[in-house]
Amino acid sequence: MGFIPFTFVDLIDILLVSSLLLGLYRAMRGTSAPYIMVGIFFIYLLWILVKTFNLVLFSTILGQIISVGVIAIIIIFQPEIRYFLQAIGRQRERFEWLSRIFNFRNRKAERDIDLQPIVDACREMGEQKVGALIIIKQSNDLGIIEESGISIDAKVSTALIENIFFKNAPLHDGGMVISGDRVIAAKCVLPVTQQNVPKAYGMRHRAALGMSEVSDAIIIAVSEETGGISLAHDSEIKRNIDPERLTQSIRKLMRKNDLRRKEVEEQEN
Repeated sequence: MGFIPFTFVDLIDILLVSSLLLGLYRAMRGTSAPYIMVGIFFIYLLWILVKTFNLVLFSTILGQIISVGVIAIIIIFQPEIRYFLQAIGRQRERFEWLSRIFNFRNRKAERDIDLQPIVDACREMGEQKVGALIIIKQSNDLGIIEESGISIDAKVSTALIENIFFKNAPLHDGGMVISGDRVIAAKCVLPVTQQNVPKAYGMRHRAALGMSEVSDAIIIAVSEETGGISLAHDSEIKRNIDPERLTQSIRKLMRKNDLRRKEVEEQEN
């Protein structure tokens, strides 16, 4: 009895499938999706066994269920599929040449942003317990997020930020996108994290964390209940940031983004 031939192509095939399954697992982790996937797997396994034993009627019924199930999977797993595709898109900085061709890269020098008006506004809103969600744009394109809100295109100022997030104001709900020294849009719809997070996290914190999972943006969330300031970046969120250290914390994350981009550019060269 000879060994089953194993070639380099087979190795590549296994690695690709493993990467796909790992990505799907990370996208579904913390949700009920893995349990549903196990059920689907057992139905598929049963279908193979039924076909093997040539049970025509049962095989036909299961085949129809599986055919309809493909559409059902897309509907059921819509948030997970979207998160998975967004996570793939987030990795486009690894292909900087492609980013330059399609102008994905944000050309503006975001590190020159004046953070003082933002920090002052967050301090004031925290003291008054006014909820806020601010996205400081970095290199990743946020076109879809910006288009989901109301276009502003105005110079950043403390008064503007406070007026937008004032309680019961028309643009109070949703997130504000800031690029450079401009407020690009407000009332933007943000993706919500699929992670298991503490119950104390409100929708703003969940949205801030979700946004940090699909982009390199830096997100500030001000709690409407406690007035606490949180900072989300790179799939992590830190709560109760001291307003006096907020500027320093944001600059640190910006330097982290710059360092990561330089490492990618060096690898390409």
